[in-house]
This record gives sequence, structure tokens and C-alpha cells, in this order.
Amino acid sequence: MFQRVKQLIDEQSRRMRRYEKTVLLINSLEAEMEQKTDDELRQLTQSLKDRLQAGEKIEAVTVTAFALVREASKRTLGLRHYDVQLLGGLSLLSGHIAEMATGEGKTLVASLASFTQALHGHGVHVITVNEYLARRDAEQIGQIHRFLGLTVGINSAELSFEEKQQAYASDITYGVGTEFGFDYLRDHLIMRPEERLQRPLRFALIDEVDSVLIDEAKTPLIMAERDTVHEGLQQLIRHVVQDFTNETDYTFDEEIKAVALTDQGIETIERVFGIDQLFAAEHAVLFHYVIQALRAHVVLQRDVDYIVKDDKIALVDLFTGRLMEGRSLSDGLHQALEAKEQVSVTEENRTTAQITIQHYFRLYRHVCGMTGTAATSRDEFLKTYRMDVVSIPPNRPKIRHDDTDVLFLTSREKYLAIAEATAATHATGQPVLIGTTSIEQSLKVAQVLDDKNIPYEILNAKTVDQEIRIIASAGQSGRVTIATNMAGRGTDILLDDTAKEQGGLFVIGTERHESVRIDNQLRGRAGRQGDPGLTRFYLSLEDELPRRFARDRLVRVKKKLGSVSGPITAKEAQQLMAYAQETCESVNRSVRDDLVQLEEVISEQRLAIYRLRNQIVDSATLDQFVHPFARQTIYSYIEQYLTDELVPEEWPIDLLKTELEQLLHQPVALVPADSVDTVKQEIEPLVETIEQLMARHLSEHEETARRFMLLALDEQWTSHLTAMNSLKEGIHLRSYGQEQPVRIFEREGMDYFRYAIFSFEKQVVSGFCRFEETPMQGGLIHATVD
Repeated sequence: MFQRVKQLIDEQSRRMRRYEKTVLLINSLEAEMEQKTDDELRQLTQSLKDRLQAGEKIEAVTVTAFALVREASKRTLGLRHYDVQLLGGLSLLSGHIAEMATGEGKTLVASLASFTQALHGHGVHVITVNEYLARRDAEQIGQIHRFLGLTVGINSAELSFEEKQQAYASDITYGVGTEFGFDYLRDHLIMRPEERLQRPLRFALIDEVDSVLIDEAKTPLIMAERDTVHEGLQQLIRHVVQDFTNETDYTFDEEIKAVALTDQGIETIERVFGIDQLFAAEHAVLFHYVIQALRAHVVLQRDVDYIVKDDKIALVDLFTGRLMEGRSLSDGLHQALEAKEQVSVTEENRTTAQITIQHYFRLYRHVCGMTGTAATSRDEFLKTYRMDVVSIPPNRPKIRHDDTDVLFLTSREKYLAIAEATAATHATGQPVLIGTTSIEQSLKVAQVLDDKNIPYEILNAKTVDQEIRIIASAGQSGRVTIATNMAGRGTDILLDDTAKEQGGLFVIGTERHESVRIDNQLRGRAGRQGDPGLTRFYLSLEDELPRRFARDRLVRVKKKLGSVSGPITAKEAQQLMAYAQETCESVNRSVRDDLVQLEEVISEQRLAIYRLRNQIVDSATLDQFVHPFARQTIYSYIEQYLTDELVPEEWPIDLLKTELEQLLHQPVALVPADSVDTVKQEIEPLVETIEQLMARHLSEHEETARRFMLLALDEQWTSHLTAMNSLKEGIHLRSYGQEQPVRIFEREGMDYFRYAIFSFEKQVVSGFCRFEETPMQGGLIHATVD
């Protein structure tokens, strides 16, 4: 372990020395840049573009490009990049993560790498955590880029298609990561090349990279179409499971937040619905909805995971505290939640396309990122994304004091202590920021402050429309702000002069988060750019983390402590909190690792389908795709029915004949034969006839045929995703000997994928043959598989 740490330190030192030499070269050009006119700076930009297009490496133009951006920033924004910001820019350009403390000007750092990469002319995507920041950065930093002759766009959900196309055609495009991911999925549902938005994915620069690539990694991006809604069934199941009790009717694993029915719970469901075996195949839908209803009632908490607003369920991002606008839970879970809260039940969704944030950003040729907290996740970034973390020194030394945790036996004592500490600090005029983990917790803090008549502002998903105003004033003398994790993410809390004199911002944490990174983000709200500040966490043994992830230790510690009151100083209790957080991080990391492995299987299949789909959309002629389909499909049927397990006399020739006639929509003559090869030889004239028929249809109605093929491929991919998601849902309950669930998923998933491809080819062949009977109706081939 020591050797590994030493190796990392040496590697960082070597890298930093190399960057520092480059910074000296950049600084040496500053006087020369100052002497150039605005037009000369723009001409220099074009010169750098020409050099890259002529084949020079980006390293050859980096020094000049960075010097250009620094000078343009001075002229447009009145801001000069510090040397440490140049170091951050160099680490980004190298494809790393620049870890920079709050207030160090990461937004200005991004201008360096985004400009330099944009000189290639292939498009740069700058990813932010919300649309407000995307617009702010595009307007502010965009002044630098536009001054130097580059175009800047903003990718937003409310844009029209034409506006999105213009945004993506820009040299640098700002936006939220999920919107870029959804546009990627949309681009693979198009029918014509001109409907495509994105160019090949070349370079992405991600702000708050740990939030985007780690915290959001477990939530897939899903495109869906409306499916059947089972509202009556949802409501009936709700009435049943709402009376279920833990350990009697179901079990709940708090650590991984999983529910399962007990024998008594199974018997209750079977009795209520009058069935004999809940796990029988014919009751699969009922079982699925029962489990989803249990998850809605037991796992998901109101004002923590979601809020009810305007007769709708609005999901809350647990890592940012923001509402996830336009997002819903899949596979009937959202409808189960609606039934639980007795709001209008919406239609269910059927997944037509999906991708995880992890796999979307791995599609870019180059990815880099910035954050104030990445070092603790360095191994995961290296393993999953092949991105290293470079710790950039602050421009000014940190003087913030991070106090030790104050631990209590009960949450009631904790909240009272928070109120007392806030009251004492507020009396001095020092601003206070109280960070909470959920809306529910922020309301509890508000209650104890109300009891002491302490004025405050509250910032959570219910008051997000006031975020800019609340954050802008949170650093002023005398202010008290209660906020969920959204507080200041991507923005700085600025102190007024009086607040600085009073000791800066006092940050209070009310509970340990699931990751120490989130704790550090909260601490980072104070002490920006050498400002004074104080941080302290108030915890209790009734907090969620020890209860979920250190249950056995918690029982022992509580027994040892007895009925102690006041702050707990026992070493075992303090260690318990650290152990619970470490265990939580380990569990979450394992979940993300499992997700990556499972999604890797689907990712490879998705890339194969999308590659085929793009070829169908873009190719001038489709013959090369369609020509093999007839032979492959007919031969597959022959090999399926005429197996080696049966002697030729036992072959089901009549069944094979029926299948082929349904496929080809015409009589098929088959006579008994003594070998598969003989059957194939006999049917060869029919195969050639079908190939000629399909070739003729392609030449006469190619665009109609293209649309039909794309619709058929989309239909089979949608069915395949449904099957794969069902397989994934139960894969961890299965194991064969020592075989890992991911291996089972990979093997069975490949069988599913082969079947999906076969079904696509079969649907195309059948459609073309039916096309002979009904050429066109309304411009579309009407083909169904019998």
C-alpha cells in the first residue's frame, strides 16, 4: 500500500513539473499577445486551425492557444488566468480530471481546453450539471470564444429541432449531460440523415465530473413509448400491500434497498387473487406489480426520493437535491408510486432506447473533467473511464477550519444542538449554511430554528425557483440558509466584507452523506479563494448510515454507551460513523461496477444495432444488407426443424412447410429427403426467386423499403430491451455452481440478441414477400409476421 501511494505521489509530481514548464512558456508569450490587435488575435486563431488541419499535433499549438485565451479573457471579461488555472487547463487537455477547490475559477479553466480542442473543427461539448450553469457559462466564457472567432451554442431541452442542429454545429456546445445523452438516443430513431443532430463524438469537458460520471451513473437514460396502463390492478395491489408489515409479509434489506415477499406475503397474494402459484409463468405480470408496489411503499420515501406536486410525482435527484424534470421511473414503478400517493395514474412506458451516463461518455474519443472532489474516487475514474485525477494547488492557501464531528445518541439531541449552534453564531452576525441530505431533513431543521425564532431561507427541490437569489445572499452577514445538496453546486457563495471579518461562512452538516465526496463538497462551500470559514458535522447514532450499513456494530455501541446524554466522545462511536460511510461507499461502488458489467453486454449489442441502423439510414442502396436475409432466414428454419437428434424419417416436414409458407406468403413444395443438404438444394430455386423479388422491390421502392426496415429494426430492438431488462432484474438471484451472474447474463443475453437479429431479418423477408400482395398503402409497406 505504501509503495502504491509513493508511486502515485511521484507520478503526480512528474506530471506537475511538466505542466509548470509549459506554464512558463505560456507566460513568456503574454507580452507579445498584449501587443497584438483584436484582428491579429483572430488571425492567429485561424493560423492554429490551419496547422492542426495540416496534420500538426495539438501539443504543438497548446502554448500559443492558451496564451491566446488568456489575452482574450483579459480583453472581454477583465479576468486573467492564474498560473494554477493554466495548470488545470493543461490537465484537462491531457484527458485528466482537474481537482480544484471551490472558488478557484474552474469555469475559466474550462475556456482553455475547450478552445484548444475546438480548433480541430470537430465540435466540443461542455457539460454542466444544470441548464442555468450552461447558459451562464455559454454567455460568459462564450465571450472569449466568440471574440477569437469561434461559434458557441447551447443545447437545451426546449429548443426546436432547427435550433438544436445549430447548437450542435457550433464549435463549442454547452448543455446538461443528460440532454446530450438523450439526443444520442434520438439520433438512432431517425429515418433520414438530415434528421441527425450530433456529429461524431470527439471531445467532452465535464464540469462537476464526479456528480455526472459517478453519482448519476446508476440511473440510465431511457427513451420510451406509451404502453398499456394497469390502473385497476395497481390500485388493487396498493390496497393489499399497504397493510403488509416488515418481517411478516416482506423483508427489506436497508443496505441495498431491496424488498422480497415472505412465505406469508406470498400466501396472502395468492389468497386475495385466487391463484395457486404466484411464481407460475401466467402470473408473471401480477408478481411484477406486487414487487413494484412494495418498492413504492417501502423503499421510496416522500420528500426524500420524490415530492407530490400538482397531482403529479416529481422525482428528486438525491445527489443534487434538484427535481428531475421530465423523468419518470420505469417498468411500472412510477405508476405504483402514483397509486400509493393516490394521484392520477399515468400511462406506463415501454423502453425503446436506453443508455447509461457511463456508457454514453465512453463513446467520446476524449473526455476530461473538473471538480472540487475527485481524489477519493481516483481508482474508480481510472478503472471505468481511464481518467486520472490531477490535484491542482489553490491560488491562495486554504485557511478554512474543518472541525471534528459532534456526535449524539439521538437525532432529537442532534437537532437541538444544531439549533443552539446556529443561534449562537447568528447572534454574532456570521452567516450560516446548514446542509441537509433531503427535503424531509431540511424541514426538521427548519422546525427547530422556528422554535428559537431564528430567521432563515430554505433551499430544496420545492423552492428551486428561488435558488439564484438564495445562493447570492447566503454569504451575507446575518444570513442563515438551510439547503439540500444542491447548495452552490457549480456556483460560489460569495462573502460580503462584514461576513469575512466575522469568520466567514459557518457550514453545518446534519448527516454524513453516502460518499465522503459529498461531505467535502458541502465543506467546500466555505473557505473559497483563501476566505475564512468553519465547517462542522452534527451526527447521531439514529442517522441513516449507521442504521443501514453498521447495524451489528451499532447495537454493540449503543449497549456499551447506555443512556448517555450530550456529545459522545467514545472512540468506538466515532469509528462507527466512519465505518458506516466506508461500507456504504463500498456497496455503492459494487453496485456501479455490477451495472457497468451488465450494461457492457447491452452496450455491445446497442453499438451493433446502431451501426446497422446508421448504415441503413446513410447508404445509397440497401441491397448489400437485404440480399443475404432470404437465404439466412430460410436456412435457419430448415436447420431448426431438421435436426441431428431426429432421423430423416422423423423430420417434421409438414411443420417446416407451414412455417415457410407463413414466412414467404406463397406455397412451398417440400418432399422428404435423407439429408439437410438435399433439402437446401431442393429449395434453392425458391430462395433465388425470393432474392430476385426482394431486389426488385428495393430498386422500385427503395425509400419505402428503407423506412420499413428501420421500423422493423426498432420494433425488434424494443422487444429485445424489454427482454434484457427482465433478465437483468432477476439475474442476481441465479447462479450455476461458481458461475458469476454477469456471465449468465452475457451468455443468455447473446441468445436473446441472436433471436432479435433473426426476428428482424424474418420480419424484413416476410414484409417484402407480403409487399408482393399489397404493394403500398399510404406510402408504407404493411407487413406483419404471422
